[in-house]
Amino acid sequence: MKTELIKPDYLFEVSWEVCNKVGGIYTVIATKSLYLKSEYNRHHIMVGPDVWMDEVSNPDFIEDPLLYRAWRIQAASEGLRVRIGRWNVPGKPTAILVDFKQFLTRQDEILTEFWKHFGVDSLTGNWDYRESALFGYAAGRVIESFYRFNLEPSDKVVAQFHEWMTGSGLLYLKSVKVPIATVFTTHATVIGRCIAGNNLPLYDGILGYDADEKARQFNVVARHSLEKKAAQNSDIFTTVSDITAQECRQFLGRPVDVVTPNGFEPSFTPATDEEYDALREKARKKLMTVASAMCGEDVPENAVLVGIGGRYEWKNKGIDVFIDALDKLNHTDFKGKCVHAFIMIPSGHNGPDKQLLAKLAGNGSGYVTRTSHYLMNPEYDNVTRRLNDLHFNNAAGDKVKVYFIPSYLNGNDGVFDMPYYDLLSGLDLTLFPSYYEPWGYTPLESLAFRVPTLTTTLAGFGLWVRTYYGKKHPGITVLDRNDSNYFEVVDGVAQRVMEIASLRKDSRKKYMQNAKEVSEIALWENQIIYYKEAYSKALEKLIEAGGVYPAARNDKNMEYKKFEVNQPTWNSVIVSRHLPDSLKDLEILSKNLWWCWNESAKNLFASIDPQAWEASGQNPIAMLDKVSQGDIRYEH
Repeated sequence: MKTELIKPDYLFEVSWEVCNKVGGIYTVIATKSLYLKSEYNRHHIMVGPDVWMDEVSNPDFIEDPLLYRAWRIQAASEGLRVRIGRWNVPGKPTAILVDFKQFLTRQDEILTEFWKHFGVDSLTGNWDYRESALFGYAAGRVIESFYRFNLEPSDKVVAQFHEWMTGSGLLYLKSVKVPIATVFTTHATVIGRCIAGNNLPLYDGILGYDADEKARQFNVVARHSLEKKAAQNSDIFTTVSDITAQECRQFLGRPVDVVTPNGFEPSFTPATDEEYDALREKARKKLMTVASAMCGEDVPENAVLVGIGGRYEWKNKGIDVFIDALDKLNHTDFKGKCVHAFIMIPSGHNGPDKQLLAKLAGNGSGYVTRTSHYLMNPEYDNVTRRLNDLHFNNAAGDKVKVYFIPSYLNGNDGVFDMPYYDLLSGLDLTLFPSYYEPWGYTPLESLAFRVPTLTTTLAGFGLWVRTYYGKKHPGITVLDRNDSNYFEVVDGVAQRVMEIASLRKDSRKKYMQNAKEVSEIALWENQIIYYKEAYSKALEKLIEAGGVYPAARNDKNMEYKKFEVNQPTWNSVIVSRHLPDSLKDLEILSKNLWWCWNESAKNLFASIDPQAWEASGQNPIAMLDKVSQGDIRYEH
């Protein structure tokens, strides 16, 4: 028999990428929040780091000084510095940005407490670890403060923490014993990422790796320790794909409770064909204009524009395969359309190339460059070094030209000044030949914007989409990849580029339409059920551990009272407003959260006085306080 899921009254989501785009998690939680908006509205609260530190410079955050104004004052009195407003993405979800830097002077004390209570080994943690741990700690305190000030004992609350960077927030809530159900989600394990990124065979030998030993070898003991303890102490532990679930079991010492494949919210894409065509034309024009300025030649209208995006993980994201495949294509007898490739991978830079800007403004000529922004350390940059080794100079007559765009494409990069999603629609093909990709949002984003793509079987999304379409589909190619077939993957990527380059105009439109159709199988309306299952299980775990939610708050120590309720049978009796002893259980039941998800109990309270039940907002405690003397239907 199917069990009815328990729905949280409040859902907190904590991530380093709330109002702070770093990678794919930004898109995951932003699109999911839009889908959940109608269900939760202001009760879905995002918590992120206040790393921009002022509302003017952060394009992702819109501060609202009136939102939760009373609690803001209370939080300040507790030494918590927060800014409250809206995340500037479709749906405008509520966002709380936390200033964690105020705890720098107490970092040793805070990290020591995590060692004492949970065994988190922070001794070797460098600045980026300490920064993340302090953010998580501050986020945990903010959620605790919000709960104690704003919520009622009957409110069912879930807090979801994404990735190791937020793990200390989960552990903090556990340490203060507030009745908040916790979910910890790892999108990629620390050890898995290290093994894959250091040219060790992750998949063939996964069962032979000792995670703690590898953490010491790669100097990530602190990160791994925090991730492991957060996973082990969470009420429910989730990850995004079956392939990553294997890592979690081996490296974190706990199997996942629920696999939560990510989804996509279509309202992020143009709503009509006319809007899409206009966006694609604008993006394609911008890409070709910049490419022409960088290479010194006009880009023909029929050029094939390909791209790769995401985090700068040389092997894990398949950047190495991408470049090698382009080199292979450049040295074949391929005589199709010319190919212009964009590596849109953020890296350290010192602003846009001023000579390039001058040329784009019509004030320069003869200047060419392969990189749109000044790299901080070009001599140590993997992309630059590989392009140099392969003599990718974008010379006249080259079949393939490559452009490195090392800036976040947030609409204010100084060269393109268009967001990544808008530019994405101007491409003809994206390539993500990943070696380590727990889910793989970037190919899904491409599909949603009608751009054919390529991924591999080592990406969670690639494996997932194969269950629907197999290896090959006009919209998406899923290449077999393992620890030993690198050059086969290079060949497969080159073949995919040639396939797209050979398409006629009518065939290209068919490919683009098929890409959109593939994306629709991963809409949030199909995927959200897995997250709801995780939230429900977390609440069940909390109830099982504590009996029921407390009838009253007692600051930091919550006392639980177990109350067993038998299945009622129905009869009518008359009682006065002051309930006799025989009906005292009715009052006890009203304070037992069990009624919230039991329809028979709800019907019982509604039958007492339907008008009072609705007037109280279906709150049994408030209704019993206000109900007039008279007939009370009570079944026993």
